[in-house]
Amino acid sequence: MAVIRRELDEPTAAAVCTRPREPRVSVVVPALNEAANLPHVLPALPPVHEVILVDGGSVDGTVDTARVVLPEVRIVRQARRGKGNALAAGFAKVTGDVVVMFDADGSADPAEIPRFVEALVAGADFAKGSRFRAGGGSADITPVRRLGNRFLHTWMNLSFGTRFTDLCYGYNAFWADLIGLLDLPDHELVVPTGSPMLWGDGFEIETLINCRFASAGLTIAEVPSVERERLHGESNLRAVSDGLRVLRTLRTERTRVRRNAALDRAVLDRAVLDQTPTTT
Repeated sequence: MAVIRRELDEPTAAAVCTRPREPRVSVVVPALNEAANLPHVLPALPPVHEVILVDGGSVDGTVDTARVVLPEVRIVRQARRGKGNALAAGFAKVTGDVVVMFDADGSADPAEIPRFVEALVAGADFAKGSRFRAGGGSADITPVRRLGNRFLHTWMNLSFGTRFTDLCYGYNAFWADLIGLLDLPDHELVVPTGSPMLWGDGFEIETLINCRFASAGLTIAEVPSVERERLHGESNLRAVSDGLRVLRTLRTERTRVRRNAALDRAVLDRAVLDQTPTTT
């Protein structure tokens, strides 16, 4: 099916028309117990407008380490748990023109950031990292995760009319004027201790972002990216449980698109009826 195209609201449309050729770049870095990795990751970032590190309750000195190795870093404390909540909290503090989603574990190559920004300046709304485009690759993905990703991005393409080669990858960039379009869960909402993770707060966040930008009919460019091995520690990703959350996200977002399309048709039909002359 073709991608459903929805009109941007007036403030967003106006922002799109005035996007700078030399944008200020905001790098948002979710982090949970990444103190051993930050001395290698943060100093390697290219000069940018701001680096926003979102801490998920680390107990290993992540925040103190970040401030030592990058004194100008901005620290945000997330209200809940999960990568999705961390990104939403970071997005809310962005003051630049472009948002770069960047992992703290050393798997993302900082030297690729200009490549993502170039794709945006060239006309893309969303620059989506892909490990499976020519020039991309991964030193970290397992055969099970590779197979799961292929299944999921195929489902995405069939459901949304896209041609993605990679879905579950967190190295992405987009124009900051589109943050509101994502309509992410309220990042400041506090839930009781022990409550289940809210929808959108987990690793499904990358898929959620892909679905919402695709269903909005935005211009999306896949950028070849090489995923490196994590430097220290273990990943918080759980292939089966997080894969199921991604699959559920694809299904619920497809339902959301259909519901919005039905509402659009109803509004259009009503407008046509209101403008139809009546005879007496």
